[in-house]
Amino acid sequence: MRDVTGMSAEGVFPGGARTYRMPVPRLTLTAGVSRGPLNGAWWPRCDLLELELPALVGSLDPGVGTVTRVTVDTIAWPDVPRTVAAPGRMIEVALSDVDAEAHAIALEYGTAGRRDLLVIPPGQSVAAATWLLAMAADPSNTLTATHMLALAMAGFEEDCG
Repeated sequence: MRDVTGMSAEGVFPGGARTYRMPVPRLTLTAGVSRGPLNGAWWPRCDLLELELPALVGSLDPGVGTVTRVTVDTIAWPDVPRTVAAPGRMIEVALSDVDAEAHAIALEYGTAGRRDLLVIPPGQSVAAATWLLAMAADPSNTLTATHMLALAMAGFEEDCG
């Protein structure tokens, strides 16, 4: 099995233990300063944060800082563990049931600040996800994650119906 980079995504270690490395995350980030509540979007392949989060944080520019904590929506990630292992460290996972944070993930960099990303549901259509990835990374976008998802659902349901 290969990931999107063409590298082997599976490994076999002595004793027959197997590991799986998630493919490169589907992610867009705002270049520069965002005027809205979002700094980009992330489209995970599944709803298991413990599998998806290490690939996400591993793909981020280390020059920005180290992600030490994430805050996720309890509805989108109901069974999430309180910590997730990432290369060389553990990341604390906080849960939020605040409506403003629905469909978003906050990546906290300790004293270096934070990034708020729209979380596109894993089963979203490619057309809708592509639009959401682009819009969320637009520095002039002022829409919330919930509003963007509602627009995408309405717009792409119309196209399909």
